[in-house]
Amino acid sequence: MTRAAFYAPLKPPSHPVPSGDRTMARALVAALEHTGMKVTLASTLQSRDGAGNRDKQDAIMAAAEAETARLIERGRDAGWQFWITYHNYYKAPDLLGPQVAKALGIPYVLIEATRARKRLSGPWARFAEAAEAATHAADIVFYLTERDAEALRAYARPGQKIVRLQPFLPLDHLPPASPLTGSILSVGMFRTGDKLASYELIARTLSRLRTDDWRLSIAGDGPARGEVQALMAPFDGRVIWLGARDADAMKTAYQNAALMFWPGVNEAFGMAYLEAQAAGVPVVAQDRPGVRDVLAPGIDRPSPEGGVGPLAAQIDQLLTDHSARQTAGRLARTHIAENHLIAPAARTLADALSQVTA
Repeated sequence: MTRAAFYAPLKPPSHPVPSGDRTMARALVAALEHTGMKVTLASTLQSRDGAGNRDKQDAIMAAAEAETARLIERGRDAGWQFWITYHNYYKAPDLLGPQVAKALGIPYVLIEATRARKRLSGPWARFAEAAEAATHAADIVFYLTERDAEALRAYARPGQKIVRLQPFLPLDHLPPASPLTGSILSVGMFRTGDKLASYELIARTLSRLRTDDWRLSIAGDGPARGEVQALMAPFDGRVIWLGARDADAMKTAYQNAALMFWPGVNEAFGMAYLEAQAAGVPVVAQDRPGVRDVLAPGIDRPSPEGGVGPLAAQIDQLLTDHSARQTAGRLARTHIAENHLIAPAARTLADALSQVTA
């Protein structure tokens, strides 16, 4: 049995707080195990510095140095044959994998790595350099979106394999289809920045709806709770606050949804898009890089430049036409079944990993 060390520097799969990143990390472990691998969570060290703080980066790098020495010994004892890291980027670089893999003489593999060379100067410069070095060292880089692939291909070192891995759900079969008779559903953590920007677009869009028969359920929580609640204050009585929900509770949320509305400001791809579509829930989102990689084709997506009017019009049409909701939902389920379940993901991983050896 092949033995692999798995590491997620942004958020380990064992982290208690739900997020799309944690969901994808867990899905990857499941897919690797689906191939027959024995997967060990190598470390729970989180390397994220969200503010560009040099002192914090110094502390993280010192902790990583000590952790690396421990992991080299652990890897020798465990007989690791691959080191696989999920999500290496300038705010949360892999400070462990390249050194451990080199010391053990095993392939180093990255899944979802971004190359942000504009960050090589400024407050994240050292972390950006570390992320670039990790990406450069990888024997294989699996990319999840075409946006990431462009830079990966442009700066790939000779012999480096760049492989497409479709974002996926850790499921062999689709869940039951939603009856599409419930509320609008939005799913996103309450954080400042891009998440809050999506909530701002949601609030502006709701104010433009023509139909008066709607409710909005929001699944999420976080430090920007007050800001999100303030945005939704004009719709008091129409908004249902679901809070942070685990995977089982989210299944219920999708079953109770007529459609999902999440604009997708700077989303990498968004696991909630996959989950909603798997349940046959139509998705209203803007046509953005990353987002378009996972949404069912054949449905027009409003451009960000078009503002909130087209979003409101699409929601109005879906809310007032049950047949249109059903058609969009069937397209979504078919798309997920054909492209975004665990079996094709496991095949992609197994085929690529079989081509590299120590």
